Amino acid sequence: MISGLVQILLWQGLGELVSHFLIPILPGPVLGLILLLVFLILKGHANSSLLVISDAFSQHLGLLFIPAAVGVILFLPQLKAHALAVITALVVSVVLTITTTAVILRLFARTNSNDP
Repeated sequence: MISGLVQILLWQGLGELVSHFLIPILPGPVLGLILLLVFLILKGHANSSLLVISDAFSQHLGLLFIPAAVGVILFLPQLKAHALAVITALVVSVVLTITTTAVILRLFARTNSNDP
């Protein structure tokens, strides 16, 4: 289990380095996750310690919502004051996300239907 945690932290650290020196627009943890994903795709499988730690993390993802909930409660007066802007941004982002997903899925469907 410690080995899996070390692997995840090493990939996050590598992502932080890439973010700091090459791609400052993207956060380091996101780049680390992308690098880990590419590595696992190239490798073809994940070792058992990485599977154990990823399973443990996925069982506790609900804990990540606690800081967001605290932030909502903390900034409730500001959210009420700017409710129209927040609701508009949420609706527009959801519509754009669904539209983008539909377009990409349609492109993939066309690509796969052309394969023999």
